Amino acid sequence: MKIYLVGGAVRDRLLGLAPGDRDWVVVGETQASMEAAGFKSVGRDFPVFLHPDTGEEYALARTERKSGRGYRGFVVDADPSVTLEEDLGRRDFTINAMAQDAQGELVDPLGGAADLQARVLRHVGDAFVEDPLRVLRAARFMARFAPLGFTVADETMALMRQMVASGELADLVPERIWQELRRAIASQRPSAFLRTLRDAGALAVVLPEVDALYGVPQRAEFHPEVDTGVHAELVCDMAARLAPGDDLIGFAALTHDLGKALTPAHVLPRHIGHEQAGVAPLQALCERLKVPVEHRLLGEIACREHLNIHRFDELRATTVVRLIERCDGFRKPGRIDQLATVCEADKRGRTGHAEDAYPQADALRAAHAAACAVRASDLPEGLTGPAIGEAMRDARIAAVAAATGKKP
Repeated sequence: MKIYLVGGAVRDRLLGLAPGDRDWVVVGETQASMEAAGFKSVGRDFPVFLHPDTGEEYALARTERKSGRGYRGFVVDADPSVTLEEDLGRRDFTINAMAQDAQGELVDPLGGAADLQARVLRHVGDAFVEDPLRVLRAARFMARFAPLGFTVADETMALMRQMVASGELADLVPERIWQELRRAIASQRPSAFLRTLRDAGALAVVLPEVDALYGVPQRAEFHPEVDTGVHAELVCDMAARLAPGDDLIGFAALTHDLGKALTPAHVLPRHIGHEQAGVAPLQALCERLKVPVEHRLLGEIACREHLNIHRFDELRATTVVRLIERCDGFRKPGRIDQLATVCEADKRGRTGHAEDAYPQADALRAAHAAACAVRASDLPEGLTGPAIGEAMRDARIAAVAAATGKKP
C-alpha cells in the first residue's frame, strides 16, 4: 500500500506544535482490498477505514465534484487511479494540502510550506467556493493560528465574501455551524474567528445576534473600547486565557451581553436591563444552532447574573444564597465556579483592564463553599416538609454571613 500522512498532522509538525490526531491517505487501493487487509469501513459519504491495530482513520485518495448546494452536494470519486496530488488538490487551504511519505519526505505540490513560513491562510483553488463550510473553517483556523501571526490571503477573503453573497451559507446545517463555533471559542484567539467572519460578511448570517453588537456604543468611562462588539471579542479572548480550551466558558462569554443590541437608541450609551433583555436572543441562538443544554443554561445564567456578581460586595447574604439557588448551584456546584470565571472575563475583557484584579470571583466562590458546607444533620431535629427547606436556607444564609461578614 502507498500510505501518506496528510493534513493537520503534517502542518502542525512543520509549525512545531504538539501533534494531534493523525489522518492517512491510501493511494491505489479499493474498498475490497482495504477490507481484505483488515481495515474496518466506517465512511458514510466517502471511503474511510479504521486501522485494525491503531484505530486511526485511513481514507482512499479521492476527488470531489460539485453536484448541488450545501456541503453535502458533492460526487466523490475514489477510484484507484486517483493520485495523491489530485487528493491534495481538493482540500481547503494550502497549509492543509501537504503529505508525508513513509520515509518522512514532504509532498507539497501547492506551496503549503511556503504559506506556513509566510503565515498566510490561502485557499487551494477555485473549488474552494463549492463548500460553504470552508468560510467557517477559515475563521476557526484563524482563532487557532492568529497568535502565530497568520492572516487570511486577500484573494481568499474575496472568495469568502463571494460565497456569502451567493447565499450558500444558508444551506449549512446547524450542527456543522455549532461544531466550528465550539472549536473556535475553545481556541486561543476566539476574537479572530469573529473578526474573520465579520470581514467576510458571514457573521450576520451565522451569528446575527452577535453581529448586532457591533457599532452599539457603551459608556466610555466603563468601556474604553466603546463598541460592544469589540467588547465581546475582548471577553472571549480573556475567557480563553482564564479557562483554556473550555468551550462552555467561551460560549457564555460570547453571549453574556446580547441584550445590549436591543437597547433603544434614545437610551444609549447606557444599557439598563440588558441582562434580562439578553436572554431571549440567547435562547433564539441556541434553538437555531441546537446548542447543548449545558451551554445554554450557563449562557442564560451569565447573561442574567453578571452585573450581580460585579457588585457582589453590595449583596446581602440572603441575596447571595438566592442567587446560588437561581443558578442551581447547590445541585450543580461547578456552575458557580464557571459563572465566576465568565464574570471575571467580562470585567477584564475591556481595553486597558486585562490585568485588573477581580476579587468578586473568589468572594463568590468562598460564599458558595460556606453555603455548601451546611448539612441536613446541622438542622434542628423534628423538622418536616417545607420547614426543612426553610431551615436549610436560613442556615446557609447564616453560614455565608459568617464567612464573608455580610449582613444577613
